[in-house]
Amino acid sequence: MYQHLKLPSNTREQYEQHVAACAAEYLVAAKKAASAAGVTCDTVHVEYPHPYQGIIDTATQKGCDLIVMASHGRRGIFAVVLGSETVKVLTHSAIPVLVVRPSQPAASLGQETPSARPAAA
Repeated sequence: MYQHLKLPSNTREQYEQHVAACAAEYLVAAKKAASAAGVTCDTVHVEYPHPYQGIIDTATQKGCDLIVMASHGRRGIFAVVLGSETVKVLTHSAIPVLVVRPSQPAASLGQETPSARPAAA
């Protein structure tokens, strides 16, 4: 039945390489930002079926006394439907969690930021 949809045998390997490269880019940028702010920073890339558990396990293994996470600022149905790794870490972690909110709500998934809204006439 779907024989015409055969994927190349190396698709998974290509995907894993792409994910690792993207993660490395983000981690380098985070380390540079921390360094510029005068903050020491260790970076680690882990893969877990459930990201929140990877965050908690890594923080526990590293002996962290605080987990700092971002809130993307999603509101309404987007927050409910998408769920939140931050909420999962908050509810499952024995380590305290500090949630940092952006100065403006996220513009992703069709949400507008206040500056993107047309001016009232």
